[in-house]
Amino acid sequence: MSRLLEVGKVVRPHGLKGQVMVELSTNLAERVAPGSTLEGPEGRLTVKRSSAAGASGGRQRWIVSFEEIVSREQAEGIREAVLRAEPVEGGDALWVHQLVGSDVFTSDGEQIGKVDCVQANPASDLLVLEDGRLIPLHFVTGTAPGRLTVEVPEGLLDL
Repeated sequence: MSRLLEVGKVVRPHGLKGQVMVELSTNLAERVAPGSTLEGPEGRLTVKRSSAAGASGGRQRWIVSFEEIVSREQAEGIREAVLRAEPVEGGDALWVHQLVGSDVFTSDGEQIGKVDCVQANPASDLLVLEDGRLIPLHFVTGTAPGRLTVEVPEGLLDL
């Protein structure tokens, strides 16, 4: 079984019939398309209906109805729940699960660290290195499995 990725969270209930406000941590709106499945704390959730509710803090929010959640009480029970899904592969996109743990090198071949996590940021997501230094994702110039090449301005990585 492949590792499930965090794709969003339930913010709060919405209405009386089990709808919830979901904040996506992905730019793939198909994660909440009718018929899609997400993994919640109590198991699988199947999206029945969804509609965009706008953006907040740079993240897209959706009003979602799940087949398994039919009352406000049930919706309250999943408040703040993390939602996960299978990784989506394909294209030239950089995926967080592929970046974490990668060794980072300059274009000159100097190793500068290892990616600990990726931090969401409205201007550009940030690679967080194990030593706490930050590199905006738009400075990545090359990728290979387990390896990233970056071209950063002078002084960016000075501690």
